[in-house]
Amino acid sequence: MKFATSFLICLVSICLFPCPPIFAKDLKGCSDHPMISRYAGSEILRCATDKFNEYPLLVKKATRYGGIAKNLDATEKIEGKVTRITYSTPKERSTLEVLRNYEAALKGEGFTFLFSCSNTDCGGRNFNHAAGPDMAEFAENYEDQRYLAARLKRAEGDISVSLYVVRNTSGGGPAHNRLFTQLVVVEARPMEAGMVTIDAGAMAEEISKTGRVALYGIYFDTDKTVVKPESKPTLEEIAKLLKNHSSLELIIVGHTDNQGAFDHNMDLSKRRAKAVVDSLVKNYGIKGSRLQHWGVGYLSPVASNKSEAGRAKNRRVELVER
Repeated sequence: MKFATSFLICLVSICLFPCPPIFAKDLKGCSDHPMISRYAGSEILRCATDKFNEYPLLVKKATRYGGIAKNLDATEKIEGKVTRITYSTPKERSTLEVLRNYEAALKGEGFTFLFSCSNTDCGGRNFNHAAGPDMAEFAENYEDQRYLAARLKRAEGDISVSLYVVRNTSGGGPAHNRLFTQLVVVEARPMEAGMVTIDAGAMAEEISKTGRVALYGIYFDTDKTVVKPESKPTLEEIAKLLKNHSSLELIIVGHTDNQGAFDHNMDLSKRRAKAVVDSLVKNYGIKGSRLQHWGVGYLSPVASNKSEAGRAKNRRVELVER
């Protein structure tokens, strides 16, 4: 079965368990991630979602005490929708059993593993302070800890998973000797469009200083050349720029990331630039003689194409003074 956002990975332990969407003891307002369920018998203690944020995914052993800030060299910075869910798991289970269930479920859906570790191999107390959320259930519980980081590559955006499981041996009361699991799912996706638009004045100022301005407010679907409706605010500002500066002539230059064949990206970037020109002429009354289009594919990056964050910066349209 192919992985899809509507498919729920069910985790098993000894026998198959159903994966109901609501559990009586869960924190109100919290539920499993739509892609990955809980370990059977677990309860949700906390949950949080950021529509778009960065997340430092641990992919190496933590070597310094003092939290994630001291171990950034052991992380890979990723961006997208970030979902955090904290579970309490029955004490009669082991951290190994929980991790192996998640591991098997993720592997079955095509995820590849970036890093996994246990106990002192993770970095002991150093790792506990780097990977563990700022919660009493996780603090100083590093004698029995396990971790994995995994990723599913998708054309529409990668999905990265961080799983940290500990046994609470330092605390007393009902939490003593129970297992606690922190699941983080990061779905790579662009920021919500149209929230901030560079205005005509700022465009004019940048072109005056450097002869060009990079724009990130013109949107296309993956591998498509149709300008999306949410591009309207930016197109309106380009039109305003041209109307305010009647002698200004521009080359609209399309840029892509390095995903896909070179020749394809060159052609795609040029056709996207032409789509912008066509929209300005047809919808905003700009004379075609003032505009020219070109595409350079991924020949002029402004960031590394090795990460989704870098690729997002490279996918842009530039206005170049002619």
